[in-house]
Amino acid sequence: MSKPNLSSFASSIQAAAAPFRTYLTELHEKYHPLTDGKVADYIPELALAKPEWFGICVITTDGQTFEVGDCQIDFTIQSISKAFVYGLALEHHDRAYVNCKVGVEPTGEAFNSIVLDEKTNRPYNPMVNAGAIATTDLITGKDATERLKRVLDLFRRYTGREHDINVPIFLSEKATGDRNRAMAYLMRNFGMVSDRIEETLDLYFQQCSILINTHDLAMISATLANGGVNPITGERAIAAEYVQDVVSVMLTCGMYDYSGEWAYKVGMPAKSGVGGGITALVPGRLGLGTFSPPLDVKGNSVRGIKVCEDLSRDFGLHLFNAAPAERDLDEWLSGSGVADSW
Repeated sequence: MSKPNLSSFASSIQAAAAPFRTYLTELHEKYHPLTDGKVADYIPELALAKPEWFGICVITTDGQTFEVGDCQIDFTIQSISKAFVYGLALEHHDRAYVNCKVGVEPTGEAFNSIVLDEKTNRPYNPMVNAGAIATTDLITGKDATERLKRVLDLFRRYTGREHDINVPIFLSEKATGDRNRAMAYLMRNFGMVSDRIEETLDLYFQQCSILINTHDLAMISATLANGGVNPITGERAIAAEYVQDVVSVMLTCGMYDYSGEWAYKVGMPAKSGVGGGITALVPGRLGLGTFSPPLDVKGNSVRGIKVCEDLSRDFGLHLFNAAPAERDLDEWLSGSGVADSW
């Protein structure tokens, strides 16, 4: 394990006084009163989340940390796990083999649709449930315990801390997971998954039930933005050669069937989950985490989308933006030259 990046602690102290923190505080105050959306309840335990919970965290690739609101409340990672387990599968096998089992094409179908590509019989991409189950099936290990340990260790490397499984959520997902079982057995028919279906489904339900918080989401995406290296611990979470695979699929498929509009409006690689989290990144610059349980009809956090839209617009963070930004992000992070513009 690499030594911690000590300079990042100094960066975090600097961040405490930066105008960017004021910006995030005002953004939080702007959208906290928003009452649109509904907390997910198709998994009974998810319905226990409080709709007023709301956190925003940004971590830069040099370790500066800015957070406001409910950034330390634990919630389950849900579909956000799909992107990072996909990266782990690439490491366990290779790009060519994984692509034989799951595609990378966006789909306008709902995330839980029982649909495969008619030409290849593969799930369309790793971000829909069928693709995520196929990806999870590729995680190696001599037994279920070893496979789960590898997934948990993956998220430890990304966030810099140990994570637990929310057992009631796991059991709730398992008890209501017949649609996912249908996908798995359909894929076994076409050779897309192995015969250890129940073990893989348990692992999939467990990975979705990992407890994280808003700060973790920002750290996860900051790690990707930093080429796969955690900016605080200095530990590599994913091989550099596979960062582009994960980030590309996040941009094109990461926001359910809102992904196309997201790429058009926001232009940041991102992944959302029905627990209310969104993780997004600007390669080479920063990671962003938001948490707010009320979801829109497509399963994305209502407040989270608003926050990401504002950040992208105000600081020109869209990947394909060529126009001058309304605000210079580096100045707002450091405080230089910003006071006069208030």
